[in-house]
Amino acid sequence: MSKMFGIENKVAVITGASGALAGSIATSLAGSGATLALLTRKKSSVQSLLDEIKNVGGHVKAYEADILNEDSLNKVKNEILSDFGKIDILLNIAGGNLPGATVAPDQTIFDISVEDFKKVTELNLNGTLIPSLIFGKVMSEQKQGVIINYSSMAADRVITRVAGYSASKAAMENFTKWMAVEMATKFGNGLRVNAIAPGFFIGKQNKALLTNEDGSFTQRGKNIINNTPMGRFGEIDELNGAIHFLCSDAARFITGIVLPVDGGFSAFSGV
Repeated sequence: MSKMFGIENKVAVITGASGALAGSIATSLAGSGATLALLTRKKSSVQSLLDEIKNVGGHVKAYEADILNEDSLNKVKNEILSDFGKIDILLNIAGGNLPGATVAPDQTIFDISVEDFKKVTELNLNGTLIPSLIFGKVMSEQKQGVIINYSSMAADRVITRVAGYSASKAAMENFTKWMAVEMATKFGNGLRVNAIAPGFFIGKQNKALLTNEDGSFTQRGKNIINNTPMGRFGEIDELNGAIHFLCSDAARFITGIVLPVDGGFSAFSGV
């Protein structure tokens, strides 16, 4: 079983490497023997992560790239292949939101900025599409590889305020399933494409929405807890086991799924 779940000597490309989610899984994968290629706009933003992984004997290198620019990604792809000879795993973690693509409590949907909505869609959908095409092409030639995209609870149901983020993540989930079918039927059963859908984790971007200055939960935070059967927010490292599984041969007959890691949120009706 340990061999089946092993990822030793796999080369994993991670987009959005400067974020907390990426840092957690990068450290975890490196600890299991994977070699990491971290993609970020500025190498300086991941220097502490690089140092942390290297200090415990991990193999890692950072690359500056724009995930929305094909030329930039092709250049980095060639550098990674030159450095490591292959690409086994792609984690599409880069994503985000903008204030203009959200609906504040005192607003309606008609107050949304179309321009910000487009930018959020570009980041979350095309920011997954373009790396998947660039690095997925390498995998198709190898006849082996795993792509894991990062979705959200907001894709499956309406979560107030985050209209642009929800729509773009829902589109990304559809693309995940579409590419999974394409890769398996046209390039073989060694190619798999899946996604995870994290539940609610408190991070820098949402801390002010979910907690008050004294550490207590805001009303929004309470609503989330009340609709999460496990009765708490997730810890970032609780995503890592699901990702390890999907990267490993233990999941070799799994493709085209979206795996919730949410404490039961997606299963609960609220009643």
